[in-house]
Amino acid sequence: MPLPTGTSLKIEQPPQTLREIVTERMRAAILSGYFKSGERLVERNLCDQLGVSRTVVRETIRYLEAEGLVEFLANKGPIVAPLDWPQARQIYKIRMLLEADAARDCAVVADDKIREELRAALETLGAAYEGGASHDLLAASTEFYHLIFKAAGHDISWDVVNRLNGRISRLRGMTLSTTDRHRSGYARITRIFEAIAANDPDAAAAAVHSHINEASEIARQKLAEAQD
Repeated sequence: MPLPTGTSLKIEQPPQTLREIVTERMRAAILSGYFKSGERLVERNLCDQLGVSRTVVRETIRYLEAEGLVEFLANKGPIVAPLDWPQARQIYKIRMLLEADAARDCAVVADDKIREELRAALETLGAAYEGGASHDLLAASTEFYHLIFKAAGHDISWDVVNRLNGRISRLRGMTLSTTDRHRSGYARITRIFEAIAANDPDAAAAAVHSHINEASEIARQKLAEAQD
């Protein structure tokens, strides 16, 4: 049977593999706190909960280990990677350096096209803040920063951020659960956009510093509460 005229065989978006679907579910479960920090991830239980084979579960756990969300302990097996303040502080310091530098350079080169892309990403982020779904919020936040790094030409820096993305997402999920953080977080990200749109490198870097300093302090308090 011939294809209709003008029909393309091209697959615009390849279907997800089972491992990718399971990885997304497991990642979301860890980021949401369904699986607690330090909790053992028992293969048999995960197979029953997810309805998949041990092979898929093992592949998923290895993938999440590479993201820093899972770690292996001798004689205990995989657990949800613990997250404490010394680790979080290092992550925030790295974010501060890389994101401020990217925002500064993005502000230097920002033209109408870059402004429109960032404005659209900011609107998507605003809608995610209003919706309150953590998955949408984390995805929109990641895309906003990706555009900044891409426009700045900081591809290698973005690779570093991606390697930390699992840990960064855990911290974002933690800080965004705080009362009024939705409003203050979006306002601070808006100031980053406004500084870039105004081609003001110093203001862009300062806005990043302000945003990350606030998030860092909230994370410090949250992690301290979790230890009490």
